[in-house]
Amino acid sequence: MKEKYTLTASQEDYLKQIYLLGREQQEVRVTDVARYLGLSKPSVNRAINTLKEGEFIVHEHYGTVKLTPKGEKAANNIYESYKVIRKFLIEVLEVDAETAHLEADLMEHNISKSTKKRWKKYLKKERKSKNK
Repeated sequence: MKEKYTLTASQEDYLKQIYLLGREQQEVRVTDVARYLGLSKPSVNRAINTLKEGEFIVHEHYGTVKLTPKGEKAANNIYESYKVIRKFLIEVLEVDAETAHLEADLMEHNISKSTKKRWKKYLKKERKSKNK
């Protein structure tokens, strides 16, 4: 039986960035991830190797970085949390977009599935009441 792997906030950031880059371009490379996160290639390589060991990504030396189905699921979940939090901060609390982005990036790592589900439900209800 495989051991459950818990991602750190930093690893989640890498997965989310790989996910987002993969939506924008055909191939994602370590240099792309390093550039977007503002980190050195050696730092990114260390993180990539850890994510590879956890079976979240596939990466051949000097090749492209690809999410595995497990990595895709994790990255999508992280990004979904980010979007829900950011939307709430902007639409409900009227936080400016840049602050909302920065704070949602921090908060996305610590929200449960249950809370995210309720948050989405609240935003949907709020949107309906504004459209009346």
